[in-house]
Amino acid sequence: MKIGKILNNNVVVVYEKNEPEKIIMGCGIAFHKKVGDYVDETKVDKVFSLVNQDINLKLQQLLKDIPMEYIEITEKIVEYAKVKASKVLNDFIYITLPDHIHMAILREKEGVSTKNIMLWDIKRFYKDEFEIGLHALKFIEEKFQMKLSEDEAGFIALHIVNAQMDNDYNAIKEIGSVTKLIHQIIKILKYHFHTDFDEESVYFYRFITHLKFFALGLCSSYETYTP
Repeated sequence: MKIGKILNNNVVVVYEKNEPEKIIMGCGIAFHKKVGDYVDETKVDKVFSLVNQDINLKLQQLLKDIPMEYIEITEKIVEYAKVKASKVLNDFIYITLPDHIHMAILREKEGVSTKNIMLWDIKRFYKDEFEIGLHALKFIEEKFQMKLSEDEAGFIALHIVNAQMDNDYNAIKEIGSVTKLIHQIIKILKYHFHTDFDEESVYFYRFITHLKFFALGLCSSYETYTP
């Protein structure tokens, strides 16, 4: 694999004949190397082969700005989501999540707390994703010796939700609209039928799953509708 671009001492972009470019990571992989040299494949730890060129370029830029360990922790969270929770995530997660975790760690070091005003609804409507968020906090604590709050588990959950829905890495805003719509529907149903729901039951879980897809479709249609 020939080096086409050096991002930092541990990350390079490589090219192979008739294949899309790849981002290669490894400790000291670019040390004493220059463009055109070949990679020492024994030093390769991670290989990212992203078909979407826009994502590829954004990841390259991100890797210039934040340490590689934030990509590594993201990879661990993504693998957990795929294996333990059977989640299919698009590649934008490798842009949004490491950047978020990096900023969360910086805020924690500075003693700045950020409240997640959607936390209660995230716990109710995105239970699987919130569980992934809680596991992500454990991974982060192990990696950085930094204990983050449940609010951050909620933010991570939203990134997981977003990565299942579409390819717009700015779509967290849309998820907020979806969550608010679900919340309003639940309130209307409770008021109309004069009843409460057993939110721990499998029936409520299935109902919320259907509502999420309904709300997402409705919000997307509203945003694209032009009278």
